[in-house]
Amino acid sequence: MTPRDTSLEDTGLHQLPPLEEPLPAAAPQGEQLSATETVSTRDHAGISHTWRALRAPNFRLFFSGQSISLIGTWMTRIATSWLVYRLTGSAWLLGMVSFMGQIPTFLLAPFAGVWVDRLNKRKVLVWTQALAAVQSLALAALTLTHRITIADILALSALQGLINAFDMPGRQAFMVEMVEDKRDLGNAIALNSSIVNLARLIGPSLAGVVIALYGEGWCFLADGVSYFAVIASLLAMKLRPLVLPPQRDTLFRQLQEGWQYVSGFLPIRNLLLLFAIISLMGMPYTVLMPVLASEVLHGGAHTLGFLMAAAGVGALAAAVLLAARKSVKGLLRMVPLSAILFGGGLIAFGLSHVLWLSLVLMLVVGFGMMQGMAASNTIIQTLAPADKRGRVMSYYTMAFVGMAPFGSLLAGGLAHAISASWTVVITGACCILGAVWFWRQIKDVRDAMRPVYRELGIIRPAPETN
Repeated sequence: MTPRDTSLEDTGLHQLPPLEEPLPAAAPQGEQLSATETVSTRDHAGISHTWRALRAPNFRLFFSGQSISLIGTWMTRIATSWLVYRLTGSAWLLGMVSFMGQIPTFLLAPFAGVWVDRLNKRKVLVWTQALAAVQSLALAALTLTHRITIADILALSALQGLINAFDMPGRQAFMVEMVEDKRDLGNAIALNSSIVNLARLIGPSLAGVVIALYGEGWCFLADGVSYFAVIASLLAMKLRPLVLPPQRDTLFRQLQEGWQYVSGFLPIRNLLLLFAIISLMGMPYTVLMPVLASEVLHGGAHTLGFLMAAAGVGALAAAVLLAARKSVKGLLRMVPLSAILFGGGLIAFGLSHVLWLSLVLMLVVGFGMMQGMAASNTIIQTLAPADKRGRVMSYYTMAFVGMAPFGSLLAGGLAHAISASWTVVITGACCILGAVWFWRQIKDVRDAMRPVYRELGIIRPAPETN
């Protein structure tokens, strides 16, 4: 969105609270509040503080469309894992399918981020959702006609990874355009995380029932149809005309500029490094869930659905707690603590052989994962300049999603060599080590963030001394 010709003084921000207390809100870096976006500590009539981002009509449309589509997405994730394991019985092939679905994101995300900064983000998302619908419907057709092979699954997974390379940074950068009051951006991110995890709660449970009764193909069909809800919500949005600035630099020059910013700014660099570690070592536990549900807990598709749903409950609780926060101040400390909680939960889950205990531990794992992911996402989007946000979020996508394929291969190989349970224990320990590394540098990270937070009005500038 284009900056407006209004100063911070016009918004009433000169009435500051005591030193270092969080202000009611702040605009993302590189954008100013308009005269109509006045600071108020009172919530909009009829909407609680926790749901305040839903005041924006465009975000309401996005929220409703995503609520439907994400259930289908989670159904497909569970159905794909179960289908691969049913066809092959191989933990290594489970890792390979995940690798093929995510390696395009790792390779293409930085280039996709440059294009996202150059193009109309709504059009990008309409195209990515349409292509994702085609991919899911193709998967459904092959499965329902009993022609599906592991080669088909690998190829269609790679296609989905290619789509995600553009969709994920585009979705993150588009959030700023949907939320009219920029002070609600953090709340919008938390609410988006909440619907992701509400879908994570509903989708796997529903998938387990559908797989048991009708087979995996109907999960893929439901997912393909659900994408049309997002497309409809995007087309129904009434956005302000967006004038894209002329691009004088080449794609590779802009790519270099984005890398220099991400690698040179300590807070974003360390956040991305921590979540690259977690993505590499921790997140691939989901790849091994069919093995754990079947061989360790002696269950079936319904057991896998319950385990994933339990993680979704924990993640949803974390997202709701974050949505209730009034400021981004204090989120930084939450990031390593969440990583420790996530890693500890994985270690205990890997050692558990009892279903009820495993379900409880999945609550802990889901809570720690989502709290850390949403907190880091909010901090990065708050710090990132408007003209680089697409590129910055592409590196976030690369760190959080792009490293997962290597982790999936590693997890599949380790599970084949030493068992799935001990693989989860080892990867959980690595997440804790990453959190300790981040914690040791947290003071330097906070010091580097403070000038940006002061510029945005999140904390009050230090008083001048004579």
